[in-house]
Amino acid sequence: MKNITILIFQLKDQDHFNMKNTNKHQRKVLKRYPNAKPVHSMNGVQIHSGDIFIAKEFYMPETACEEKAWEYAAIACRTAQNFNRTHPMKMDLGDIESKINRINNRKLRGKRYAKKN
Repeated sequence: MKNITILIFQLKDQDHFNMKNTNKHQRKVLKRYPNAKPVHSMNGVQIHSGDIFIAKEFYMPETACEEKAWEYAAIACRTAQNFNRTHPMKMDLGDIESKINRINNRKLRGKRYAKKN
């Protein structure tokens, strides 16, 4: 029984990494959310990762087309990445102060070196 279970997991992993049959939106979403899959409901199709609707916080609508659902999820992933990259809380004052201190120390060392020569 143990060997059968291992074989099933191995086949599932191989199917996930064999993404030749997926479109570009699916590949982008699956890189960030490896367990993402379409969930069909009465209102349409949504892309879920576990119990989380990926595009919920960006108010992306449910759609009847699965391709469009993957596209909405890809847009949500890209937008979240852009927000995380440029968020104002990412850089605190400690980072800025340490950067300014390093620059000032280099300037002082340069002035001392120029006075000796």
